Amino acid sequence: MRTFIKIMSIMSLTFFLSCCQSSDTPSLLPGIVPAEQKTTIINNRPSNIIGAVEPIYILPMKSAFDARIDTGATTSSLDADDIKEFERDGEKWVSFTITNRQSGEKYEFEKPILKSVKIKRIEDREHRVKVNMAVSFGGEKFTAEFTLADRDKFEYQILIGRNILSGRAIVDTSVSHTLK
Repeated sequence: MRTFIKIMSIMSLTFFLSCCQSSDTPSLLPGIVPAEQKTTIINNRPSNIIGAVEPIYILPMKSAFDARIDTGATTSSLDADDIKEFERDGEKWVSFTITNRQSGEKYEFEKPILKSVKIKRIEDREHRVKVNMAVSFGGEKFTAEFTLADRDKFEYQILIGRNILSGRAIVDTSVSHTLK
């Protein structure tokens, strides 16, 4: 009988441990974290935690922009000048200029328009175009959607919304400039 109880105890413990370490179930045992949930710690902070303001590169520009991180914004927004919509081969395109206020670097872009959107503001509605931009953020290069806006009145030329943050970062507003 004792042998039977020992075997059942070992089988129960083995089953319990295998359940706790499956990929869809968080670990229930202290100190045991499934490999896919582990996060690199840098300066006593997990590497996927970013601050309220972080640098982003709009490629192929060489200088970084300080961007305001906004978890309330669905789509990221970019300060653009000389925004001109035009047609190319029957499709809607836009030309615009981006100037980094800090470095003075300037670059002219021509991009296909993904969509025209209306932004609701307290006072009025604003028409913006949405384009894909190549960016480098937190050491990762990818393409993301941005609306083009006149952000001259704002301190930050770029607003990073959930379309970039989702699945990439957790925001801690008590810190800034955690990325390089």
